Amino acid sequence: MKTSIRQCTIDDLYLLQEIGTDTYNETYSHLNTPENINEYLENAFNVDQLTKELSNPSSTFLFQYVDNNLAGYLKINEAEAQTYNVNDNALEIERIYIKNNYRSMGLGRVLLDKSIDIAKERQKSEIWLGVWRKNKNAIDFHKNMGFESRGSYSLYFGDDEQIMYIMAKKL
Repeated sequence: MKTSIRQCTIDDLYLLQEIGTDTYNETYSHLNTPENINEYLENAFNVDQLTKELSNPSSTFLFQYVDNNLAGYLKINEAEAQTYNVNDNALEIERIYIKNNYRSMGLGRVLLDKSIDIAKERQKSEIWLGVWRKNKNAIDFHKNMGFESRGSYSLYFGDDEQIMYIMAKKL
């Protein structure tokens, strides 16, 4: 198995839209109403929104390939692009998503390690992410990777308030 990671550009807009909607649906459609899923996907992955995010110098998207097939992606944020202000010198992991047929291959850990490397290169003091309180697997995974709970914030998903746990790791 040959893996590689590369940064996304504006030329990847439609590929990002496809993998973003596909992986989000695979991960969360069974836990939410179809109306809330569709509303989120339309807002988060429309062409205008993705163009804005890809053009923001404080956000970075990376694609992960396995044997030249797109398997997953990562989105990290700095400064004003962060979802929540954990601290002024932090890097946020906003999204790590792997396609279902590539899960359990350690790819999420590779992307997590890559984000930590980037945070260190950018001289960040910590890295953080928001994890939905109902996503026990992700909470356990990040605890095992040295992340600690640091509070919570609300994210509105259609008409549903979802509590996100802030998990952070000092670098």
